[in-house]
Amino acid sequence: MAQLKFGVIGHKGRMGQALEAAIGDAGHSLCVGIDEGGSIAHHAEQCDVLVDFSAPGALGENLAAAKAAGKPIVVGTTGLEEPHFVMLAEAARAVPVLQSGNFSLGVTLLAHLVQEAAARLGPEWDIEVLEMHHRMKVDAPSGTAKLLGEAAAKGRGIVLGDNMESGRHGMTGARGQGAIGFATLRGGTVAGEHSVIFAGSEERLTLAHSAENRMIFARGAVKAAEWLSGKPAGRYTMNDVLGL
Repeated sequence: MAQLKFGVIGHKGRMGQALEAAIGDAGHSLCVGIDEGGSIAHHAEQCDVLVDFSAPGALGENLAAAKAAGKPIVVGTTGLEEPHFVMLAEAARAVPVLQSGNFSLGVTLLAHLVQEAAARLGPEWDIEVLEMHHRMKVDAPSGTAKLLGEAAAKGRGIVLGDNMESGRHGMTGARGQGAIGFATLRGGTVAGEHSVIFAGSEERLTLAHSAENRMIFARGAVKAAEWLSGKPAGRYTMNDVLGL
């Protein structure tokens, strides 16, 4: 693998700092680090690949910079909503775009297993997604929890947005059959804990992943950038990186 020059957006954040370390460990170099108040548009031409772990509000500008410079972009920003996914799809017509709610190779395989389990277990098996992160995380459910919920919904052949239950409180009534539930915990310095529980009649199946350090996400993002470099324009995922 040739040495790549990385443009990291959200450089001073926890993930940005982990990314800089992972980039160096993989034998690549940091082209530029951009943070709030800066713009990647002035530097994108100098980089081989862009990696965005900033904020949802900056996504449009960052995608525009990638398109203008003709550079591949890896997006790990969490808290994205439907308008952001429209932006990603539009940008992918011009440049290679790889977006994921989690860059852990283990979580990527976990999502694949969740989809398989959901496809094989009937709607009488209730699905609950449980996640815990450090006290400083600002979005909920996490991007990874949503990724796992989407995998379960895809396995069931349903739309997650139409079958999602989260934030239960008070007299909520009975759980809807076929619903995919979400529970969120926050505290301490937890890097990331995710479980998908399939609860059937008198038995439960739990698929889980524990992140011990955010470096696993940084290394996964670097691997994704290596894989994406040289690919044609299009929308890609971590499943493509692992060949799933």
